[in-house]
Amino acid sequence: MTTMQKRHSFIVCAYKESPYLRDCILSLKNQTVPSMIKIATSTPNEYIEKTAAEFGLDVLINKKCGGIAEDWNFALSQCETPYCTLAHQDDVYEPEFTEKSLQVMTDSTLIVFSDYFELRGTEKNDQTFNLKIKKILLRGLRDRRNAGKRACKRRALSFGNAICCPAVTYNMERIPNELFVSGMRSNIDWQAWELLSRTDGEFQYIPVPLMAHRIHEQSETSKTIEENKRAAEDLEVFRLFWPAPVASLISSFYTLSEKSNKQ
Repeated sequence: MTTMQKRHSFIVCAYKESPYLRDCILSLKNQTVPSMIKIATSTPNEYIEKTAAEFGLDVLINKKCGGIAEDWNFALSQCETPYCTLAHQDDVYEPEFTEKSLQVMTDSTLIVFSDYFELRGTEKNDQTFNLKIKKILLRGLRDRRNAGKRACKRRALSFGNAICCPAVTYNMERIPNELFVSGMRSNIDWQAWELLSRTDGEFQYIPVPLMAHRIHEQSETSKTIEENKRAAEDLEVFRLFWPAPVASLISSFYTLSEKSNKQ
């Protein structure tokens, strides 16, 4: 194992039989800086085992099957390096993702995250309406002097979930053991960022798209929007930032941006 592999891990969160899993792993293997790579799943199957064997990767099996939050907490618990990225099986990473993430990581950092592309089929786009709004929300964190300021961290999250979960690298020494809370399907990550925004430490933002988040009909985000469950979860998180009447007003506008997740 190289020195760099001892610093950072990708834990690929795999579920059932995603046709995009192999592309995800290839993008992790093609990083300019090597990392330890493992697969974590609560749905072990022959497809995942064969894909892992092709790349010589270990498969970590979560036997609790308590939902997405439990899966993500389990994946983080399997990390053996100081820094970790939870790679989602449908997504792909730009070659310099790890290198640039580690360059801005400090001892006082909670998370490092970058901008991202939306990936539909083979087309990558970082200029959608949804992504433009997120970049505006994150504008205050472009200034490194604001990275550790509680007000700046919370402001970036108070009008929507501006941080893309698979674009995040965690400083394992600074985050809680059970970061993700069960009960939500699509806003588990936003709830976690809200928690971390009240914690001493920095949100280091890289305003460059370094990964591509796939939008497709079978994604969990698309499913929850289609089932009209996303709006209720959005309102619940907005209430962590705003009084109830204001939260309701903001939430009603926020749901409009979710239409970009539908094909």
